[in-house]
Amino acid sequence: MTKIALAIHGGCGVMPEDSMTAQEWSEARDDLAEALRAGYAVLKTGGTALAAVEAAVMVMEDSPHFNAGHGAALNEKGIHELDASIMDGATLAAGAISAARSIRNPVKAARVLMEDERAVYLTGAAADRFAEEKGLPVEPQSYFTTKKRLEALEAMKAHAVAGTEATENEKHGTVGAVALDAAGHLAAATSTGGYTNKPDGRVGDSPVIGAGTYARDGVCAVSGTGKGEFFIRYVVGHEIASRVAYLGQDLETAAGGLVHGDLAPHKIGAGLVAIDKDGLVAAPYNTAGMFRGWVAPDGKAFVATHDKVFEITL
Repeated sequence: MTKIALAIHGGCGVMPEDSMTAQEWSEARDDLAEALRAGYAVLKTGGTALAAVEAAVMVMEDSPHFNAGHGAALNEKGIHELDASIMDGATLAAGAISAARSIRNPVKAARVLMEDERAVYLTGAAADRFAEEKGLPVEPQSYFTTKKRLEALEAMKAHAVAGTEATENEKHGTVGAVALDAAGHLAAATSTGGYTNKPDGRVGDSPVIGAGTYARDGVCAVSGTGKGEFFIRYVVGHEIASRVAYLGQDLETAAGGLVHGDLAPHKIGAGLVAIDKDGLVAAPYNTAGMFRGWVAPDGKAFVATHDKVFEITL
């Protein structure tokens, strides 16, 4: 039987350690731990990698500490537009939602769309209608708004006027998960509110299969975070899988090569989590930190924000 494993991220561009209180950092790590526990509970009881990544991402969508679902970024008009996708490495089936304005858990809608099989991708009002017709929870825009995101929007608009550079945390964030189940199947899921002050209707890489989300059995699963326009151009998820499958690179080399090599000249915030067919995890990032966590094949679990890693109990 294959060993099970799971990895998650809550976005790169984590703020400097002195920008939040110890309690606030602890709360964020606690939510990462809960996401790991939710996903790992699925795997430990024989569930699929697909169900595990969905469960983990939903916890982070419900948390105010990450840019997805409740706590998502606001666009230039002060509106939340939500993107998400999920992919099954066993069949290459996938579902994706973008520019949704009322779906409480976009990753759930992406999963239901994948299983509906009539389309891979729905956007805007049609995505919201689909979720409502399927009986999924929907919320008013106010549900997604937090004080932190309102402050970030104000700061981004001020930067735009002054011509100054925003912090990575003010700009964007994403959540995602990758998993390997006991049957040897891989899956990936990603969800985001996009970047703060983004153009109305803008869609990044998170719902784009092959860019922000990708999974292929026997190779790897990938979920990205960062400036989505470049993840789309480099087709990051698929590119990492291709380097593993066709060049024979190990996962750490392939993933690190994209984040620290190919994307480096563009001077953008970038990070990802990836897992291979043996449950080995890679989590490269080029910003001050990245919310992340993983459960290794030996069952040991960890969460981290910056360089310090905390072991947790499942």
